[in-house]
Amino acid sequence: MDEQPPQRVRVVLAGGERRPRPEAAAREIEEQTPVGEVLVRGLIRTQLALALRVSLLVGLLFGVQPVLFALYPGAARTEVLGLPLPWLLLGLLAYPVVFGIAWAYVRAAERNERHFTDLVNRS
Repeated sequence: MDEQPPQRVRVVLAGGERRPRPEAAAREIEEQTPVGEVLVRGLIRTQLALALRVSLLVGLLFGVQPVLFALYPGAARTEVLGLPLPWLLLGLLAYPVVFGIAWAYVRAAERNERHFTDLVNRS
């Protein structure tokens, strides 16, 4: 007789989907262990340092201009294309500068977060 062996049956536990196991560093962060706290604190410190540097740059760019115009009143009366120089610098050219600084800040903050994610996933 030509009997065929019974076909194999795959038995799967209930639930079907398994949660992926978190990496060691991710687990440390999820469980809020001291190591996880150090990792998160490092990211926060990096982002804070970036924000302070950008704030200092903006403060210097826009805070120094009124002081310069007060020290050199002739510069405040200078006209460029029919507009007073202070109006031109602080009222017109400031917007593209702020937009550029904000764009650079967002890119740097995202890069910091990518480095953090790579660090967590690599561990």
